[in-house]
Amino acid sequence: MNPSYPELRARILALTEGETDEVALMATIACEVHRSDERFDWTGFYRVVGHELLKIGPYQGGHGCLTISFSRGVCGAAARTGEIQLVPDVDSFPGHIACSSSTRSELVLPVRNGEGRLIAVLDIDSDEPDAFNQEDADGLSEILDAVFGELKR
Repeated sequence: MNPSYPELRARILALTEGETDEVALMATIACEVHRSDERFDWTGFYRVVGHELLKIGPYQGGHGCLTISFSRGVCGAAARTGEIQLVPDVDSFPGHIACSSSTRSELVLPVRNGEGRLIAVLDIDSDEPDAFNQEDADGLSEILDAVFGELKR
């Protein structure tokens, strides 16, 4: 069952009100999103740290990959294209990076600041196949836009 995204959004906005530090915001979002649904086995951010390079940021769950190039995996595809990646079966995704052998499906959303610049991707993995749907993508996108959309750099 999907979490109540309006309730999750309200809780996250209350917790992050007035905060402008990207890492603090990411840590709070990762924690709240991860705890909101048992489908979410790994929830975290990969931050843009260089030319076409992502580095692990705040997360919940087991270990993650430390760095990911924009040219590799589901996270790289989201960063490269700027589009949400909704992957029902990671084994069928060309170039999938298996940070955890138990992951079966994945949802990755680009994270942009108020200037429209890509600052990170939010990666959610599930041990269940086909765990995510458009409601998840839309609800999480609204949360990310609400929290990071006002940030300038």
